[in-house]
Amino acid sequence: MVDTLGVAVVGFGWMGRVHTQAYARVRHHYPQLPLVPELVTVAEEVPGRAEEAAAQFGFASTTRDWREVAADPRVEAVSITAPNFLHREIGVAMAEAGKHIWIEKPVGLTAEDAGAVADAVAKAGVQATVGFNYRNAPAVEAARELIASGEIGTVTHVRVRLFSDYAAHPEGALTWRYERERGGSGVLGDLASHGADLARHLLGDITSLTADTAIFLPERARPTGATAGHSRASGGELGPVENEDYVSCLLRFASGARGVLEACRVSVGEQNNYGFEVHGTKGAVFWDFRRMNELGISRGTTYQDQSVTTVYVGPGHGEFAAFQPGAANAMGYDDLKVIEAYRFLRSVAEGTPHGATLTDAVHSAAALDAMTRSVRSGAWADVSAGA
Repeated sequence: MVDTLGVAVVGFGWMGRVHTQAYARVRHHYPQLPLVPELVTVAEEVPGRAEEAAAQFGFASTTRDWREVAADPRVEAVSITAPNFLHREIGVAMAEAGKHIWIEKPVGLTAEDAGAVADAVAKAGVQATVGFNYRNAPAVEAARELIASGEIGTVTHVRVRLFSDYAAHPEGALTWRYERERGGSGVLGDLASHGADLARHLLGDITSLTADTAIFLPERARPTGATAGHSRASGGELGPVENEDYVSCLLRFASGARGVLEACRVSVGEQNNYGFEVHGTKGAVFWDFRRMNELGISRGTTYQDQSVTTVYVGPGHGEFAAFQPGAANAMGYDDLKVIEAYRFLRSVAEGTPHGATLTDAVHSAAALDAMTRSVRSGAWADVSAGA
């Protein structure tokens, strides 16, 4: 028997649309899922945007106030895709109202924020999934299994990179994303949060780090109206960019491995250049998001001059079989969010977590907080110390 689950989306920018599309597709790929998501309501404060979402996707109702979603008895689960500074308030409120939550990273602006949401979820006994979507790529899951199996030996070091140009244009509007109070730590929350999660997902806990940050575009024009995504604004009043364009840091893991994490939102010539290189005593594994369905793998006993083989992931890797019948058939970004929706709904149906959890979000946020502390002190910072 298949039950319906009333879902709501809070915040209908690009990510709200991605979540909604994932709900629409999830049972096409996972027909065995015992829950059918029903689009009950969408909350968006920008005039007209919620109505457009309802007309396109079939939400039964709309609102400009997310608090109405918390009070709506039809809603059993909520996607929280509003701006970062609202994540803690909305996440806690939805959990306290008994709603399961699928919440985007970073969960608030600090580890304390993420911990507050985690505490509310635990107290309410609801389920929560966090939007660390890159760990859902079948190639990433295959890399994690390869590392855990010992096929590349003992891991010695990793490099994680997240370079993008989404904020590179000097006419990019000065939105909430560039304010410390509402956008938090800039590229740390936007991209390095993914990098910290991937590093920990692959290699285990990060114990300490030292970091450096920079703001390369110190001023931007204020927008004159509502914005979505990374809008342009020219000729308006200039204001200061308050948070980071760039971060680099050295990592130490509990295993003894070392790492480098680097992220930038103003990298001209780089479009979603995300990936990692993990090196071990017997081999290495390489992943590039732009070639999402491939892995570069070096393994054997040659050591010096050892070759690297390209492996195309297929139905035996991660959730690939739910999307394609054979290796080298492409999957894309939106498919990763469908996997995330499946794991969220499975968590609700089974009453046990699947996929990235709020514990993962707290660990990622603790690493970001440590980066901030390290920049201020000029010294190594203990990740486990939290804020």
